[in-house]
Amino acid sequence: MENAGIVIIGAGQAAASLAARLRSKGHAGAITIIGAEPLAPYQRPPLSKAYLLGDMPLDRLLLRSDDFWAEQKITLRLGQRVTAIDPAARTVTLGDEVLGYEQLALTTGATPRRLPAAMGGDLDGVFTVRNLADIDGLKPLCRAGAAMVVIGGGYIGLEAASVASKLGMMVTVIEAAPRILGRVASPETAQAIREMHDAHRVRILEGVGIEALVGSNHVTAVRLAGGAEIAADIVITGIGVTPDTDLAEAAGLACENGIAVDAYGQTSAPAVWAAGDCASFPYGAGPSGTGRLRLESVGNAIDMAELVADNMLGAGIAYVPKPWFWSDQFDEKLQIAGLNTGYDRIVTRISDVGQSFWYYAGERLLAVDALNDSRAYMVGKRLIEAGRSPDPIAIADPATDLKALLKA
Repeated sequence: MENAGIVIIGAGQAAASLAARLRSKGHAGAITIIGAEPLAPYQRPPLSKAYLLGDMPLDRLLLRSDDFWAEQKITLRLGQRVTAIDPAARTVTLGDEVLGYEQLALTTGATPRRLPAAMGGDLDGVFTVRNLADIDGLKPLCRAGAAMVVIGGGYIGLEAASVASKLGMMVTVIEAAPRILGRVASPETAQAIREMHDAHRVRILEGVGIEALVGSNHVTAVRLAGGAEIAADIVITGIGVTPDTDLAEAAGLACENGIAVDAYGQTSAPAVWAAGDCASFPYGAGPSGTGRLRLESVGNAIDMAELVADNMLGAGIAYVPKPWFWSDQFDEKLQIAGLNTGYDRIVTRISDVGQSFWYYAGERLLAVDALNDSRAYMVGKRLIEAGRSPDPIAIADPATDLKALLKA
């Protein structure tokens, strides 16, 4: 049985960051990344934007060149799926092959939720937006004049809608909740995004449920609750993701809204770690005195993976997330710093370049959504990370010099 050294299951952003960090910190032993997709680790955010638009070729999606993996002596086992983990024996199984490991990292990511087959979720022309295969299947159908229906008014769905509109498609977004971005953004941010889509003739239906997708083989329409139908050549389902915990659960690892790790990124099994979209970590306070958080973002995938690499090598550093996110829609950029959970007040700031929405809980600044205002994002992020909360009145005043708040 081959000893593969440090084994990383999953070949996305977190895996690439973890492996690169191990080498940069001087780890000289074997490192093996195992990924189910046939492609080396690549960027996912551009898939539904620049790549779908044709503005980014495939080779620019790659996080690292082939030369990097070879020079760093990091083994990539691509197009292969791990079928079992044995933490007691410290082995992973790939079909008929068994590999030994010294330490194991799970960076398995998350899986998009799909509509059930009974609702037409398995019809041709129905897509999720998660990986290269999704976009490569979608791309040939995206033509001017075609009708696209996006189910789900979260960031993924709205980004797909904006690209489809730019390609000349007729786009409808359907959100079952009372408004778009209901779980992740304030009504003020949602309104600004809605107005942006309205200006580009994207139709948004809120508080509207789906009864079924219509079609014999290929989708032809979406039937709404109540019986009305909307013609559809393509349907995108952006109804969230679930952390990929199947391997962890089968191996007996503790899972709670993802693979449960401690403050250092270690799972309930010795020498087994987890990072990225699949992992939940201790954060804040809950009814039992501790809470758990799982973040789905590039920033968290990088930061957490690098921390796990350091702790694999004995650093003993607890993870303190510094959340940041972004969303590109049409030619506008929304940048988000912090976590808005628990806010009770929104302060809106209008600048000469854009607008920003500042989330407060009492007098404490929690998060900032900055639309086309990179300065507001930068200042807000630094204030939040420093634990500082500027006077909301000053924030709302367009005459306030935001950078001066960093020195106050």
